[in-house]
Amino acid sequence: MTSEAILVALCCAAMAIATLWFVFGVKLEASDFAPHRSRLDQLLERRDTIYENLRDLRFEHRAGKFSEEDYEAMKHALEIEAARVIADMDRLTGGAPTAATRQAASEKSR
Repeated sequence: MTSEAILVALCCAAMAIATLWFVFGVKLEASDFAPHRSRLDQLLERRDTIYENLRDLRFEHRAGKFSEEDYEAMKHALEIEAARVIADMDRLTGGAPTAATRQAASEKSR
């Protein structure tokens, strides 16, 4: 065997070992075993984020960071998005009220 052939064989062997180590040497984390979030969970999280954004917007408007027109436009956009998310939640649950939709209704009446 020539020295070039030996060098190629050694490189191939090193690559194979490195590949096997990379594939099988990965340490699993606790999040790898956690159940995946359902679509309803994602919508609940999005709804909560929108409500938080509305609270922040209201606070910043009161602090004078936004004009009345800008505040109303941003508030309207967030309310439309919240309505879409809640409608998606209703579609997923077949229109049956869930704890999430009851909570949304009670927060809206406040």
